[in-house]
Amino acid sequence: MRKADLINEISDKTGIPKVDVLVTLETMFKSVKNSLAAGENIYIRGFGSFITKKRAAKIGRNIKKNIAVEIPEHFIPAFKPAKEFMLEIKSSKNIKETTETDEDNED
Repeated sequence: MRKADLINEISDKTGIPKVDVLVTLETMFKSVKNSLAAGENIYIRGFGSFITKKRAAKIGRNIKKNIAVEIPEHFIPAFKPAKEFMLEIKSSKNIKETTETDEDNED
């Protein structure tokens, strides 16, 4: 499902115009990004948490030049689903196997 499909589904189920749904979703995405960038985690009961995880500094390698490169510590965004969310997905019978082409098309 892509963002356009999600907008269509929400609009169809709620009767809200697609333009309003688009603005709402974009505002939500922007709020999540801004909160995580400010170091604030977001907790949505029954859905999950948007958090930042700290990656420790490490030594990597540039294979082409055969040199060691220091990678400084940094933060990455992560999503941790709620227990109810996990149980619903685990018990679902409609989940299809993800193929490599599905993963490539998501970007």
